[in-house]
Amino acid sequence: MSEELLVNVTPLETRVALLEQGVLQELHIERAAHRGIAGNIYLGKVVRVLPGMEAAFVEIGEARTSFIHANDITAVDANGWEIRSASKRSISEHLREGQDLLVQVAKEPLGDKGARLTTQLSVSSRYLVYLPRTSHTGVSQQIEDEEERCRLRNLLQASAAAVGMDAGAGFIIRTAAEGVAAAELEADLRFLQRLWGAVTKRVSAGPAPQRIYEDWPLPQRAIRDMARSGLEKIRVDDAATAAALQQFCLDFVPEIAPLLEPYEGPLPLFEQYAVEAEISQALERKVELESGAHLVIDQTEAMTTIDINTGGFVGRSDPEETIYKTNLEAAVALARQVRVRNLGGIIIIDFIDMRQSEHRQQVLLALEKAMEGDTARVAITGVSELGLVEMTRKRTRESLGHVLCEPCPVCDGRGEMKSVETVCYDIFREILREARGNKAGGLRVLAAMEVVDRLLDEESTAMAELEQFIGKTVQIRVESVYRREHFDIIPF
Repeated sequence: MSEELLVNVTPLETRVALLEQGVLQELHIERAAHRGIAGNIYLGKVVRVLPGMEAAFVEIGEARTSFIHANDITAVDANGWEIRSASKRSISEHLREGQDLLVQVAKEPLGDKGARLTTQLSVSSRYLVYLPRTSHTGVSQQIEDEEERCRLRNLLQASAAAVGMDAGAGFIIRTAAEGVAAAELEADLRFLQRLWGAVTKRVSAGPAPQRIYEDWPLPQRAIRDMARSGLEKIRVDDAATAAALQQFCLDFVPEIAPLLEPYEGPLPLFEQYAVEAEISQALERKVELESGAHLVIDQTEAMTTIDINTGGFVGRSDPEETIYKTNLEAAVALARQVRVRNLGGIIIIDFIDMRQSEHRQQVLLALEKAMEGDTARVAITGVSELGLVEMTRKRTRESLGHVLCEPCPVCDGRGEMKSVETVCYDIFREILREARGNKAGGLRVLAAMEVVDRLLDEESTAMAELEQFIGKTVQIRVESVYRREHFDIIPF
């Protein structure tokens, strides 16, 4: 499948888009003011141990205190940060307050939550992930040929011995290593050897908390992680970034260097390839499909729900066939939306109810096939009798909505507001409460214009009856800076 990488660079922001057959599939954004920290290694300080949660809070020098669970910790030796074999002991036996701890960020901070940490450290190169504190060696599941998997394992063992790598260390052989030669693998191993040597030196160089290792900038990470056999072009719209990527490719992935192409078109890069329009669509709740059907995507803190509706697609004759075709189209479309929006955690998909079990199975297969290209780990359940599918997708960074948007200050992110009528009735109740214990001559209501308009019009009779009931004068004033649900009642 034809793929392209588009790299858009401005002084404050870098964006990378992955296109398949000219259609946006993934979008990565990195802003200079707050670069992502996933993959960074820190010498942290334990600030609080929570035995009841089998977890601890660790200060790593970032804005929010980070979090580590006992499952992400292996046994700690007497030095406090040098970690060895796995242990099933409680968190209190692993950690103590004030202890220095070498950790890596496994998940970005999300909302009010700090970063998720692990002591199972790793650093990556083009073909390998180096695991200095485990003896495990694995091969990417996307390399399916068993003969090639065996060849890579043997080649790695021989190459590691040739460059003098620690025999007890572990590796993960990445998808990009398929078909790689011994010389390229040895070059990768030497790079990792130098990199890990620099990391270990910095650990003893200063007090905690401090950052020990920072991952590559987004453009280099994109080439390292997303360049694969189907990639045809890497278009970059910034000369300095293009030069840096050229050098990066020559150093680590020389076969990718010919794919780099500076972009000098008349339109901005993302406009030329319709990526800006796709980004705008990915922030909308409703996604229209070509048939006239649509998806409704709602993202909450606990989960994401995706509802499929036939909308304007009514088919020709057979309702069951119409529903089946709608669900097939929706399965492909929602898989792309999940990747573009980078939705993670629990995802509940509400397909339109299908009576035939064969149709349900075909829709599930279509969804699984559409998710095959996703680099994040995905697990999908079967289609229930109600047409529901539960899916989990590994969350390692914030979703597109969290990166580009913030909660509405008017509705506080609820997506809806109290009606003007409801606010008026809230005011009536508050007037009654204030009148009971207040001996002042009257009460003054300060509220938004639309609320005052209703109090003086539709609710004027009710207001007059309320004044008579409490025996006090009620004045009503417009406060121009108040939003609809905000009001005050002041005695005078």
